[in-house]
Amino acid sequence: MAVSFLRRLSARYTPNELPLLFSTSLLPLQARTASQAKPSQAKMEGCSKLLQKCKPYVAMTSLQFGYAGMNIITKVSLNHGMSHYVLVVYRHAFATLSIAPFAIILERKVRPKITFPIFLQIFVLGLLGPVIDQNFYYAGLKFTSPTFSCAMSNMLPAMTFVLAILCRMEKVQLKKVRCQAKMVGTLVTVAGAMLMTLYKGPLMEMAWTKQASPHQSGAAADGSTDKDWFKGCIFLIIATLAWASLFVLQAATIKKYDAPLSLTTLICGVGTLQAVAVTLIMEHEPSVWKIGFDMNLLAAAYAGIVTSSIAYYVQGLVIQEKGPVFASAFSPLMMIIVAIMGSFILAEKIYLGGVLGAVLIVFGLYSVLWGKHKENREKTMEALDIPVAVKDVEGNGKAKEIIQVNNWVISSLDKAVDVPIQGKSMNAKEEP
Repeated sequence: MAVSFLRRLSARYTPNELPLLFSTSLLPLQARTASQAKPSQAKMEGCSKLLQKCKPYVAMTSLQFGYAGMNIITKVSLNHGMSHYVLVVYRHAFATLSIAPFAIILERKVRPKITFPIFLQIFVLGLLGPVIDQNFYYAGLKFTSPTFSCAMSNMLPAMTFVLAILCRMEKVQLKKVRCQAKMVGTLVTVAGAMLMTLYKGPLMEMAWTKQASPHQSGAAADGSTDKDWFKGCIFLIIATLAWASLFVLQAATIKKYDAPLSLTTLICGVGTLQAVAVTLIMEHEPSVWKIGFDMNLLAAAYAGIVTSSIAYYVQGLVIQEKGPVFASAFSPLMMIIVAIMGSFILAEKIYLGGVLGAVLIVFGLYSVLWGKHKENREKTMEALDIPVAVKDVEGNGKAKEIIQVNNWVISSLDKAVDVPIQGKSMNAKEEP
């Protein structure tokens, strides 16, 4: 059948007409296929845009789970007698070794040169993050508890917002609702954290806390009563201030040194050397450097790989896209996660004040995020080209109005001429 059909075609049409015949017969099929592909392509583009918008939110939420696990594991390690100075050194050594290969391979062609001002900024970032922030935070965590430490660190959005204003990275416009939402959300977040700290209230009986052993609960209670809460509070405030300063300075540095992986590696590497110097000054016993295959090694490796290398890199990308206030606004979630995990693992008790404070913190969090969302939308609208009406003179000496929209010039006669515009100069030519 096929052979006879081909013979009839060859007898009826010339060899030059056969390709044209097949191409014209396939045109309706191609058009129908293209029309069917357009809706599916539009759906895929819509899904990709939605995923792109959700990436910063998912990334910062995931980081809070990583930070929560670090708090629990680190608390257990510090209770077993590990020095927090040594823990900082091992943590950032693991971080440097884990992320350095990716920086060397992936950014070998795009890595900018390190100038002296950039080196100074990296040096200060290493001092703020690995040395000041981590050492004071671990000291505060040792003197208090994971839930208390996370509650105190919830002052981070307020401190970051204030520092961003002082550094002119955020503009305060009290007449705008978005700015009022950010300020109210920051204050409510801090109020919730303070409520968790200062007001305990009655004990909240959870199903999983009832199954905790009496020895475990008693150990947690004794540990909490023996802690120097005031000293731990001061240490945590200093750590949070250093953390907020790190956010603001990192936002400025990544604009000049646009290589996030390399920047993270340099911060961790410089911070490791600085932490070694601090440890040699503060710890004089060689035995403190000993580490085995135990909880201490797990704490150092987990903190280094998850909450230093990965967290610094992801945090830098989010700050580059959304700003430092957006990144710091997710920190209250860590406190809620730690409170739940601490009640499971460390048999920490949950009180009514903690629950009420958590509700306030979540409300403040979404108030800040709503304000940032409105601000980003306004910036997007301002970035669009706005039509500008100007005046020009025709050849007969009469004035006429022309409107510039992108590279189009529209005259009063509704004639559009495509004119390349350079700077502020603009010349319109009428069509013949």
